[in-house]
Amino acid sequence: MAQRMSNLFLRTLRENPSDAELPGHQLLVRAGYVRRAAPGIYTWLPLGLKVLRKVEAIVREEMEAIGGQELSFPALLPREPYEATGRWEEYGPNLFRLADRKGVDMLLGPTHEEMFTVTVKDMFSSYKELPTILFQIQTKYRDEARPRAGLLRGREFIMKDSYSFDHTPEGLEENYLKHRGAYVKIFDRLGFEYVAVHADSGAMGGSASEEFLAVSPHGEDTFVRSPGGFAANVEAVVVPQAEPIEVTAGAAHVEDTPDIPTIDTLVAALNANHPRTDGREWAAADTLKNVLVMLVHPDGTREPLAIGVPGDREVDAKRLEAQVSPADVEAFDEKDFATFPMLAKGYIGPGVLGESNSSGIRYLLDPSIAQGSAWVTGADEAGKHVIDLVHGRDFTADGTIQAAQIKEGDPAPDGSGPLTLARGIEMGHIFQLGTKYAEALGLKVLDENGKLVTVTMGSYGIGVSRAVAAIAESNLDELGLIWPRHIAPFDVHVVATGKDASVYEQAEKVVADLEAQGLDVLYDDRPKVSPGVKFKDAELIGVPTIVVLGRGLADGVVEVKDRRSGDKRDVPLAELTQAVVTDVRG
Repeated sequence: MAQRMSNLFLRTLRENPSDAELPGHQLLVRAGYVRRAAPGIYTWLPLGLKVLRKVEAIVREEMEAIGGQELSFPALLPREPYEATGRWEEYGPNLFRLADRKGVDMLLGPTHEEMFTVTVKDMFSSYKELPTILFQIQTKYRDEARPRAGLLRGREFIMKDSYSFDHTPEGLEENYLKHRGAYVKIFDRLGFEYVAVHADSGAMGGSASEEFLAVSPHGEDTFVRSPGGFAANVEAVVVPQAEPIEVTAGAAHVEDTPDIPTIDTLVAALNANHPRTDGREWAAADTLKNVLVMLVHPDGTREPLAIGVPGDREVDAKRLEAQVSPADVEAFDEKDFATFPMLAKGYIGPGVLGESNSSGIRYLLDPSIAQGSAWVTGADEAGKHVIDLVHGRDFTADGTIQAAQIKEGDPAPDGSGPLTLARGIEMGHIFQLGTKYAEALGLKVLDENGKLVTVTMGSYGIGVSRAVAAIAESNLDELGLIWPRHIAPFDVHVVATGKDASVYEQAEKVVADLEAQGLDVLYDDRPKVSPGVKFKDAELIGVPTIVVLGRGLADGVVEVKDRRSGDKRDVPLAELTQAVVTDVRG
């Protein structure tokens, strides 16, 4: 039965909501698809729920096509499995913890690896029962510190998570590839540009890991790709360790460099007062910048960390977070400087850094800094820098860290050409988990020889509610949303205009004929709403085919508009049903 706008639970807005920054998020709210309930928490309104269910159906179909079986765990979960894997603490403040009336600790599930593992453990005991793929489409909860971007980063969200269980590494590889193929089909059907990239496994653990990113200038994730086919998110780019070079610099010497607040001013002062002997000018890449951060471990322990990077690079927050996970990264503030009086703020050099030096602060270098290379860096005294400080001769570090920013034009790690940077929205992530969770929770089966072996697992997630937001961000214009046909809440939007009763009578017949052909119809039957408002609502809502009945009926024609192209054409009333069916079904 057609949905009439006269009784549709809908209120469209002409102005962008103040708390929405991204274009797609603005339109989802304005067009009445979602409504904010609290920071990072959204109500799905009838239009939005129809789109969400269509996305879920696509995900479900492709998961079942590779043999996945659906189940559904509760959102309220016991503490014990998460404590066994260490994630009760590792999740830190991102975990919603609560206690029941008896004081028993519980949590709202942020992800369900533990529950899948203990369920298979309870039910399977032999390799003959494997492999198996289980999945669910379930609400997850994470207490994001800064929920933002609407559905893209919320505290409550809907996710498809699936898990494969095998008794051999070869079985895991096969199921990983099955999931990868299913993900390609899912994202091909969802209607946005995407790329699969190598990813960092982070706190999930495991070996192979890939992310599927919806390409978008509004994405939070930065990824790189090369002409030769290399693609990875920045967290997973591994800069090779620079080979040692011959020391050519003379003895290190300290120079006065007062009032030098930035790398640029340092370089200018060096060129003005301390020109190089080889004739070229100093550049930011000749300086060594030492960045201090504070790591906060899940148990609350605070650990200072110093990171040395070339002066033409910043420390990339996401790359750093991936390297130090599950610890959180905080700024090194004035209280921290007061705790370490040997640190000369703005002039920190390697001389006081390192676990064996006076500060005792762990000191890690970017791997591009070669043994034997000479640098200009802080002299650990206000207003002074040291020139020609050589790595390996004059200072050492406690190790290396992949935390410096990746820049446009950097060489791809596999030699496939220069890197270009783009932004994307993480839509899916697949992991070869291996035995991490099975070992922690005792998931073993008897193999062919009657020997107990640990089950090997894969983990595969898709952001279902996030997919709705990604589709919206990729399918819009200045007028409103433009849904892909198979995702749209309706097949066709029929608009009756004017005050003539005969127009509405004819519209009723058109709606009935379209429904008889199996089409899902949204019918704007509001008699006291102006044509201009109806047209704006139709463009805002974004159903791909819009049928307008109005003045043209006097000449026996109806306007049919393609929302994507903007093309309009007059169709004889007698040919309308077949024309619309052809548009919808191709």
